[in-house]
Amino acid sequence: MAGVRSVAGQMFVLQLLIVLLLVVAAVATLLLQARSDRFQAARDRTLAAAEAFAHGPGLVDALRGPDPTAVLQPLTEAARKQGQVDFIAVLNRQGIRYTHPLPAEIGKKFVGTIGPSLAGRTTTESVHGPLGDEEQAVVPVTDAHGAVVGLVASGIKVSRVSSAIDRQLPVLLGAGAAALVLATGGAALVSRRLRRQTHGLGPAEMTRMYEHQDAVLHAVREGVVIIGGDGRVLLANDEARRLLDLPLDAEGRRVTDLGLDARAAGLLASRRVATDEVLPVGDRLLAVNHRPTDRRGGPPGSVATLRDTTELRALAGKAEVARGRLRLLYDASVAIGTTLDVARTAEELTEVATPRFADYVSVDLAPAVLRGEEPPVAVRGSAAEVRRVAVRGARDDHPLYPVGEPVTYAAPTPQATGFISGHPVLVPDLRTAVDWRTQGAAHAERVLDYGFHSLITVPLKARGVLTGIVNFWRTEESGPYEADDLSLAEELAARAAVCIDNARRYTREHALAVTLQHSLLPRGLPEQNALDIAYRYLPAQSGVGGDWFDVIPLPGARVALVVGDVVGHGLHAAATMGRLRTAVQNFSTLDLPPDELLGHLDELVGRIDQEASAAEGEPVIAGATCLYAIYDPVSGVCTLARAGHHLPALVHPDGTVRFPELPAGPPLGLGGLPFEATEVPLPAGSSLVLFTDGLIEDRRRDIDAGLEILSRTLAAPGRSPQEICEAVLDVLPPAEQSDDIALLVARTHVLATGQVAEWELPTDPAAVAGARADVSRQLTRWGLDDSVFTTELILSELITNAIRHASGPVHVRLLRDRSLICEVSDTSSTSPHLRYAAAEDEGGRGLFLVAQLAERWGTRYTSEGKVIWAEQPLF
Repeated sequence: MAGVRSVAGQMFVLQLLIVLLLVVAAVATLLLQARSDRFQAARDRTLAAAEAFAHGPGLVDALRGPDPTAVLQPLTEAARKQGQVDFIAVLNRQGIRYTHPLPAEIGKKFVGTIGPSLAGRTTTESVHGPLGDEEQAVVPVTDAHGAVVGLVASGIKVSRVSSAIDRQLPVLLGAGAAALVLATGGAALVSRRLRRQTHGLGPAEMTRMYEHQDAVLHAVREGVVIIGGDGRVLLANDEARRLLDLPLDAEGRRVTDLGLDARAAGLLASRRVATDEVLPVGDRLLAVNHRPTDRRGGPPGSVATLRDTTELRALAGKAEVARGRLRLLYDASVAIGTTLDVARTAEELTEVATPRFADYVSVDLAPAVLRGEEPPVAVRGSAAEVRRVAVRGARDDHPLYPVGEPVTYAAPTPQATGFISGHPVLVPDLRTAVDWRTQGAAHAERVLDYGFHSLITVPLKARGVLTGIVNFWRTEESGPYEADDLSLAEELAARAAVCIDNARRYTREHALAVTLQHSLLPRGLPEQNALDIAYRYLPAQSGVGGDWFDVIPLPGARVALVVGDVVGHGLHAAATMGRLRTAVQNFSTLDLPPDELLGHLDELVGRIDQEASAAEGEPVIAGATCLYAIYDPVSGVCTLARAGHHLPALVHPDGTVRFPELPAGPPLGLGGLPFEATEVPLPAGSSLVLFTDGLIEDRRRDIDAGLEILSRTLAAPGRSPQEICEAVLDVLPPAEQSDDIALLVARTHVLATGQVAEWELPTDPAAVAGARADVSRQLTRWGLDDSVFTTELILSELITNAIRHASGPVHVRLLRDRSLICEVSDTSSTSPHLRYAAAEDEGGRGLFLVAQLAERWGTRYTSEGKVIWAEQPLF
């Protein structure tokens, strides 16, 4: 229920008071009536009882008898009970009781008035007798002659007399309670109705709200008009009167009689919904919102709000232009510079600026910028030599210079002025301007005839470097450029200039890295007969990486194959690749086994990282892998070891493809873990495929999927290394190549039996002569008679040196390949050293003679000892 302060609460309190007053008045009246009725009933009952006993037969005789009490006491008690009174007493004329319900009261004087009764009249009165407050009646007893011989008194307590109030009071109280319930329910219903209509507001709040609303209604700068269902104006605030120029007596009159514009009057008189509908009223433009008032159970009619938008529309136009420029600048920040390509960045500038800011846009850059170089400083007053890089417009038949054409702007032209001075130039009307015509009268006429009429030229300047100019052109379809357009043109050019300069510097760095990378990779393949080799090297689309490969001939007709990968891109990765490739070539001259060579390379990478850590700001090697293999065409065995690199693929002559299991080994630079080499037999005609991870890795597929594709591609017999390279690169490289790809394919050959001759000699100096004879005969069979003397001398020195300083048997082997190779092996690990012998020394000249006679010579170590070899060219 509402509070006492609300109208409903006050009504409820009033109803409650009225009901309570009515109930109290009714109860009081009933109680007074009941009291009167009780006393009257008591009098009537006592009088009846006394009258009946006083006129009873034999009463006079009993009073005159000797013992009235004995006779009358039983009779009075019987009459008392039958008459339902409290006592019936028989009195003599002196008022002495003969009978009484209380025997102790017999003989005592009656309490009450007996005088009138002695005179023959009946008396009734209220007394406080022995039994309490009573109503009593005294009736005279007369004899036959009318003489009063005694008195009969009867009495009853008033409290014993029942009244109608005992039956009426519950009904009365029930009716009062029902009235209270009805009052409460009625108040609740009224309260709910009032709360729904007043939204829970009391009179004070309603009054205050009305006052506030009335004050606000006439103070706001928005007109409010309320029209009734009959089309009459119910309310119009001050602003509505001003905007609509309403008369003072507008309220109560019909809208159509107020002299309004037909369109405005029609809208206000209708029930049509309108939202910010602009209506011309006099010299004003009003935004009108119109809504019916009975859509949610309200009274019939409508309400309209009015706003003066005359000035706002002008401001809105300027704000819309500003928003358009901000959107253009935002789009430029997102769309320009998506790549590090100078030409593409210039094209993005033209795409953003047309057609929202210019009808045609052309970009001219200094030629040095296209090469990634910094353009020379232009001299004031000189011509501007640039190259057209991008042009875009509504049509392609424009007279502007085409893309790719070199352009020289004369000194007075806006383009030359802007390019040399670094300041933008605005030409609002090309027909009246003169300077731009110095570029050529014929060209100027074609431009004007096409419809160009306004131009803004802005230099592309970033970090103090002028890289080119951008020209914004407008044709007859657009208005001329104004001074306010210069700031937007400069913003667009500034954003593009930074991106173009970034692309220029990237182009320079990329060119340097590519040049360095190409200089560090193999320029060609060495001549050798053990392997047929083909290779492919594909640099990444963005930046250069650290992938490399190498083919290194080794003594004994063997060939080393190397593939490596340095993580990262750029100059650092290319330089690191060059250092590792050089180190591998140097280590290979020591003729080390693959596992030992990778161990030395690992130590080198660790030292490089230590030096880089000590040097502040120099990056360390983020990671490097390598696969090193040595193929021996005599035995047909390939010894391989890898440092974190992918397994090579082995293609057998029948087309079967497998990836030989090799211990992985840690990537280079981790240190602490050894590398293991594995020997893999390679049948003649099989192909060994070495590659870097750029070939098989792709963001959209797993490495295992790439290996599976590679395996299927290689599974074809009889293809040459060149054909294998082409087949692999036709299938595997990803569309967006983000890493370098190095691919090396080697098909094996095995030296024929007739190209190898071997002897085993005892450790006896006398065996040297027999060895020389055997070698001479073998060379004669090979048709190498011209090499007999030199070979005998070389072998004599090598065999003699092995017998003198080694233990165990000595093994001699001749290989006829591209050169004649002489090898002497023993079980000693001591390597001979070349030195100059003094004049008086008897020995020490053997290796000196070998070095003079052979084209190359050296020592390599094996698991059983060492091999001293010497090569002679075959003419």
